[in-house]
Amino acid sequence: MKVLVTDPIADAGLARLRDAGYEVVTDYDIDTQGVIDVIEDVDGLLIRGTEITREVFEAAENLQIVSRAGIGVDNIDIPAATDHGVIVANAPRGNVRAAAELTIGLAFTVASQVPQAHQRLKNGEWAKDDITRTELGGMTVGIVGLGRLGQEVGRRFDNLGLNVAAYDPYLGEDRADQMDVDLLELDELLETADMLSIQARLTEETRDLIGEEELEKFQGDFVIHTSRGGVVNEPALAEAVDSGKIKGAGVDVYDTEPPGADHPFMSVENIVTTPHLGATTRNAQVNVAVTSAEQIIDALEGELVKNAINVPSVEATAYPRIRNYVEVAETASTVAMRLFEGRVEEIEITYAGAIADEDLDLVTAAVFKPYGWQDQVVNAPARIAERRGIDVTESRRRETKDYRSLVSITVGDGTDSLTVSGTLFAGDEPRLVEIDGYRVDAEPHGHMLLSRNRDEPGVIGFIGRVFGEHDINIASMANARQSIDGEALTVYNLDDPVSDDVIEQLLADERIIDATRIDLDG
Repeated sequence: MKVLVTDPIADAGLARLRDAGYEVVTDYDIDTQGVIDVIEDVDGLLIRGTEITREVFEAAENLQIVSRAGIGVDNIDIPAATDHGVIVANAPRGNVRAAAELTIGLAFTVASQVPQAHQRLKNGEWAKDDITRTELGGMTVGIVGLGRLGQEVGRRFDNLGLNVAAYDPYLGEDRADQMDVDLLELDELLETADMLSIQARLTEETRDLIGEEELEKFQGDFVIHTSRGGVVNEPALAEAVDSGKIKGAGVDVYDTEPPGADHPFMSVENIVTTPHLGATTRNAQVNVAVTSAEQIIDALEGELVKNAINVPSVEATAYPRIRNYVEVAETASTVAMRLFEGRVEEIEITYAGAIADEDLDLVTAAVFKPYGWQDQVVNAPARIAERRGIDVTESRRRETKDYRSLVSITVGDGTDSLTVSGTLFAGDEPRLVEIDGYRVDAEPHGHMLLSRNRDEPGVIGFIGRVFGEHDINIASMANARQSIDGEALTVYNLDDPVSDDVIEQLLADERIIDATRIDLDG
């Protein structure tokens, strides 16, 4: 398989791809048209600033993933990628620390007028009486955009003794409370904050989010902008600082990069400018390169892509906590789908216990994998269910009676329903613990057979004898019943597949109510 790298990245990322056995082609001078010309036989695309348009995806016959070595993905046509079944992923944490540290550095630099003092001293001036520093301690910093970078910046400001408030229309109150951040409307934030720290990503909604009107309402002294160019109206900010309305600004990103010599920031003394340094620490460059390379490997190997933008995903740091629940959810859904006799018109997903507090989009997506929908599009398969007339609901509760965490999948047709529940034992061993009202302890792997039978002596012996006649070895079994002399359910883990002849022989015995084979390896 071929991976095209269009922008310079750390050698560690290239080495990771080559060690995985891929053909790696680097072309750091290529433009969008050049990508279109060579994309036909490319399987993975690793980029930084290269613009990836709809035309690229239309020309790409083999492309499975575009991995962005950094946070922002505004240079990628994500709807077009989704339309063509291509995963888009970024490296959201690899350079977050670096960008957050630069944000804090600019805040101190601007408030203390360090560049101005430095330059005047270099010019032979002792400007001690002219430079007036402002202390940050006790200030209220208003963060615009509480994504990964905004959260990292907020934690650092909080540790430095600043009060932290924020505007983010997509963040819930519960999450803000967990972060100990006052969530305000933008106008209220502008009237409250002593310093604005802009961390919003660039979208159609956020372009010029901080413009002339907002800067006029701003009652504070300083603006720090380290997210993406275009979120702040640059002429308006330059005028606000130049007029003295705002004491100073620190800017690392620009609407057009690099900015020209006639850019309005270049002639305003109290605007400190840096050439988009947010991600350019040695550590960050290695981190994003390796992360981006590993995401390409995951996609091409058919594994879960942890930081995907247009597929159900999960942050890398949270993935270890929910990884095995993906298998639990998929298995429970498979068993429920196979056992339910009617047409599935309803799917209810319930998370209970500690897992209810996690980011579970990836786990929820696994519920639909047995239906074959994830292979059709890269976006949320729940939408396909809805289009097919299947009502999907998801609920969470923090209390669970017998297990630390429990995942339950209920399928139904409006009249009848069937529930399968699973959990993890010993921290990482998936188990099915309830099947259609029967409490079991079943290991979900390999070849399985689920038998419903009358609770009578000799039934299990009969089933074992049939397996023996067909050279099928029983690896383990879990038996459950709801009442004596009623019905029982037994889950068999087998070393060998079950043929149609075995099923027919079992069902020929009047004591066997049903026998369902499930191959979890397939």
